[in-house]
Amino acid sequence: MATPNYGYEKRQRELAKKKKKEEKLKAKAAGKRYDDPDAPESQGADDAGAAGATPASGEGPANPA
Repeated sequence: MATPNYGYEKRQRELAKKKKKEEKLKAKAAGKRYDDPDAPESQGADDAGAAGATPASGEGPANPA
């Protein structure tokens, strides 16, 4: 019976870890979330400014603060 080659298994784990890390860095550079490929690229940053802005046409909220 053959003995397990632990060095080979360790190297494969290291390569998989390295590949995953590179993919995460690439996704981060592209502005995407790594763990959720269906999520929009920058949901919070762009939409936050538009939600708090008042419309220019004068049709603001019913109770202006």
